Amino acid sequence: MAKSSQPFSQSAVIPLRRGAHGPEVLLVTSRDTGRWVLPKGFVKPGRSPGRSALEEAYEEAGVTGHLIGGRLGVYKYVKPELDGSGKCRVEVFLMRVTRILDRWPEKTQRKRRWMSPAKAAKRVDERKLRILLLRMASRFDALLT
Repeated sequence: MAKSSQPFSQSAVIPLRRGAHGPEVLLVTSRDTGRWVLPKGFVKPGRSPGRSALEEAYEEAGVTGHLIGGRLGVYKYVKPELDGSGKCRVEVFLMRVTRILDRWPEKTQRKRRWMSPAKAAKRVDERKLRILLLRMASRFDALLT
């Protein structure tokens, strides 16, 4: 099969809540490597990237809520197990969490952890995602009011 130069389209959310010491974001572990990542997945046919991202937050992290504003940014990464180039382009959205569930579809496959935006930025591997988290950190408090 010929390699495709078109990146695969994914979307992700940064789940946000007010914690005891300020804004917190939620990261989950990836199923394959256990790295800390945002809830994300392939954009589902017939769904907008934002809608798909909200569904991933429910499936992977067990949280529901609503998007705050439009797309925050984009980052790219390589997922070697995909056919073709393995390049993925991820649109990132901000989600205000309104419910944290005790049970969700991927609970047994992932861990989830709330942390400060600065700590989350240190935990993720993707450089552009790290920059996005740090750039938005100062705005998170205002967005929760």
